[in-house]
Amino acid sequence: MKISYDDFKKAEIRAGKILSAEKIPDTDKLLALTVDLGDMKETPHEAGRMTKLEPAPRSIVSGIAAHFPDPSVLVGRTCMFVANLEPRTIRGRVSDGMIFALSTGSGEFSLLEPDDAIPPGTLAG
Repeated sequence: MKISYDDFKKAEIRAGKILSAEKIPDTDKLLALTVDLGDMKETPHEAGRMTKLEPAPRSIVSGIAAHFPDPSVLVGRTCMFVANLEPRTIRGRVSDGMIFALSTGSGEFSLLEPDDAIPPGTLAG
């Protein structure tokens, strides 16, 4: 099925740095990732009199656990994510995005990773 260019432009594809990764108990496929997608949020500062911007990491659930028996190897890697999907609850955890990955029928697997010079939050386009 083909989509229009206007439909494709709706996808917000960003670089994100994986801050933590852990296996979700009682599943074979799922990892819980905490990802820096360059989002910022206002937070109270100095007894609520001011606000400041602070990083707002995202929680993302991904079905890539079979490829990462030790999920800690993902920490520090920058990968590409869809950042504007509606959040979903998967196994009791909110997933607020999706990681880009490729796999073949014969078991080859790859995450889509930009060059090291690309910082978290960088938009594809």
